[in-house]
Order: sequence, then structure tokens, then C-alpha cells
Amino acid sequence: MIGSLASGLRWQGHGRDLPVTLVAPGLGATPGEARIPASGLSGTRVVVTFPSHGDAADAPAGYWTYPTIGADLERVADEVGATRAVGVSMGAGGLTELLTRRPDRFDRVALLLPAALDKPRATPAMWAFEQLADAVEAGDVNGLRDLVAAEVPAGIAVGEHVSSRVDALMRLGDALRTLPEQVPVDDASALQAVRSEVLVIGAVGDPLHPEQVARDVAAALPNGRLELVDSPAPLLTHRREVRSLLVEFLAG
Repeated sequence: MIGSLASGLRWQGHGRDLPVTLVAPGLGATPGEARIPASGLSGTRVVVTFPSHGDAADAPAGYWTYPTIGADLERVADEVGATRAVGVSMGAGGLTELLTRRPDRFDRVALLLPAALDKPRATPAMWAFEQLADAVEAGDVNGLRDLVAAEVPAGIAVGEHVSSRVDALMRLGDALRTLPEQVPVDDASALQAVRSEVLVIGAVGDPLHPEQVARDVAAALPNGRLELVDSPAPLLTHRREVRSLLVEFLAG
């Protein structure tokens, strides 16, 4: 199962049979990172590659808004018949926007590391994105590598993660400038109509994905469940625990 949209977004299915789970990664996710939340899930996992990522075409002008991202995710979900969805960071924001328009689109949704809800990002996050964008626009690969490496907790072996992420971010200057100013929803009360079971997994100590945002997202959803992982980078340091939470929740 492989497909694409006019925006350049691509998707690929892994596994077989039902249920079908849509997996939407975060900004700058490498192909390996994008597949992490799909690992161990039953049925078919349809993993999205956003424009300007991996082997997808560059994003068209004006692409990087949550309504645009949410609309693309909606198109893919309808095309593949997804009944469940997992989103990470930007992908979680796109799914959140989608749920405000189609509150019953999925049976179960997992939102990992939500970065924003209905309020602009805090100053530390904005500053971090500005530094990344400045490095990309200047073509400063070494400076970008230092910034990405600083996101990795000490003592964690990540292999080629830093180099792969630097390569991914070098295509994303526009997104790094534009997306941090966006919010997935104008008013969190719009999520009161969502009746789906929603698992929110938040990080502790990550300035780009504040714990309070995860708490706010879970609280805004009638059937929201919050799980906090005591790490600034759970997908690097607590991959097994995150996978267990997802497998258990989506099997319910």
C-alpha cells in the first residue's frame, strides 16, 4: 500500500489486514523515527512521509499550517480506511486539528509529545526553533549538528540519529520559521465533541514539547488519558515503554 498527494505527502503501508492505523510523524523525523510509533501494532500501519521529508517532494509554498497538515492526514485516512491514528509532535497537532472538524473520524487516537494546543509556544521553544532556522538558512551544518546533539540526553547511544536529523532539517527552513507560530486549534473547547478514546503521551523536561501542553490536550478531550514519561526525549530513552503504552491502548 503506497500512495501520494498533490502536496508531495507520501504514505506506505506495513503489515496486513485490519485494523488500519495512520501514523503521522513529527517535523524533521527521519524515516526510522517515523516508523517507531508503528512498531508492534497489529494490522496495517500506514506511515506518512510529509513533504520535504525523506523521499517526498519539497512542500509547496504556504504548506506549513495545521489546517493544511490536518487536511492531508484526513485525505490519507479516508483513502486507506484508517480507524486508528498515532501522531507525534507536528503529526499530533495535525490530528488534533482534524478531530475538531471530524470528532468521530477515528475509534482510537494516540497523541505523542503534543507541542501546542490553542496558545502560542513559550519563549524557550520559539528561541530553539529560531536557532535551528538560522542555522539552516545559513547552511551551517556544524552549528545545526551541535543544536540537534544538544537535544539528546547524556549517555544515550543514538547511532546515526544526529546526522540523519541534520540532513532532514536542512530541507525544512520554511517549516522551522512558520510552524512554531501556529496553533492546532483556536479554541480548545472544540475538542469537547470528540468521543474517541485518546491517549496523550507527554515528556517531562522537554522545552519543545512542554508537559503542560500534554496535560492541557488530555484535559480538553472528554475521553482523554494522560501518560507522562520522565524524560525529555521519550522516543530515544523510553522507546520500549512508549511502545507498550501504544500497543496496549490501541488493542483496547
